[in-house]
Amino acid sequence: MKQNTYATWGTCSKFINFEIDDELRIHNVQFLGGCPGNTQGLARMVEGEKASEVISRLKGIRCGNKPTSCPDQLAQALEKAVIERLNTIKEEV
Repeated sequence: MKQNTYATWGTCSKFINFEIDDELRIHNVQFLGGCPGNTQGLARMVEGEKASEVISRLKGIRCGNKPTSCPDQLAQALEKAVIERLNTIKEEV
């Protein structure tokens, strides 16, 4: 599994660490900063889920007047990681 770190913007959390396996499933999500209860709950809810499903559910969620949220930032991080992973797989073939 590949370890990923994503620097967030526009949220209380500063970074998201996570892993994506060869089947593009999410593992070991950790938010650095943010509301501990919410980010821990979110991390547990996405454990083992397909990245594409999580992206479609979380992308575009806003936090109050902010243009983004911790769930939206996770979706953006996953999108970036999936694209990188798919490009790596193409290069290996």
